Amino acid sequence: MANIYKRAFLKHKIVSLADANLSVASAAVLYGLSVYTVFPVSKTSKGLVAFRLRDHYQRLVNSARIIGLDTFEPAWSFEKFTKVVKELVAANKPTKDVFVRATVHVDELVPGTRSRGLSTSLSMFVYEAKPILPQDGARLKTSVWRRIPDYAIPSRAKVNGAYVNSVLARQDAIDCGYDDCIFLDGHGHVCELSAANIFIVRDGVLITPDTMSDLLEGINRKTVLELAHDLKIPVVERGVDLTELYIADEVFACGTSAYIASVKEVDARIIGTGSIGPITQRIRDRHAKLLRGSDPTFANLITYL
Repeated sequence: MANIYKRAFLKHKIVSLADANLSVASAAVLYGLSVYTVFPVSKTSKGLVAFRLRDHYQRLVNSARIIGLDTFEPAWSFEKFTKVVKELVAANKPTKDVFVRATVHVDELVPGTRSRGLSTSLSMFVYEAKPILPQDGARLKTSVWRRIPDYAIPSRAKVNGAYVNSVLARQDAIDCGYDDCIFLDGHGHVCELSAANIFIVRDGVLITPDTMSDLLEGINRKTVLELAHDLKIPVVERGVDLTELYIADEVFACGTSAYIASVKEVDARIIGTGSIGPITQRIRDRHAKLLRGSDPTFANLITYL
């Protein structure tokens, strides 16, 4: 379990973590009617920095729009959001890298199954930056559960309630002795992991499922694509068959909490040499610099706190 810091934000003020609660009668609790994002805050020689903070704020806005929450965006500008992030991080005084989870909750009591015109609360809390996957050699299993299609619960929105799908799939993988799952979509194409995007390398080309594959348009997925372009690595976004992973030279997962995690095994098949591949290593090295603002090419992605 990750260590959670003692100060949280809820309903326009910083409170103790123990007091950051919602009613059991709220729509957030009754229906999972919340949307969220998680972003890293890294310790550097120049202070604490947040990575792609505007993108994470926009993810909250977009997720709220998609599922029809219409009271968050008018109440929260990016500037106001950033101010709260700075105040919360300062209140917790982290001395190491952390994650911040920001969530928009529908806190209306017993509203029934609807979303518009309902009151919302923004919450944030800080916790230790502990990777959710082994960084050098994750073992993955194809899930017996299929990814929820976009026409059922939108893949582009990070909806809390939808993560029951991920819980079922990852728990099955863990029960079978693996670290995480690989979701397939309704057509049998590769989507993503339970909470991370996936990339493969074949013959020097970086390949990842396209956005028609019922996947989250991950912020770190976007970062990897930008890094590959800067590193002159050829990239293809398209449908990916499961068996392509078995014969890939490299496979890796990416996400805020996954970082850049190399994959050594899929469905009991060793990937490539079983060790981190050269393209994965190049992307990981650059990604680590980005998080700390030490890559001048992508300095605009950093917000100093």
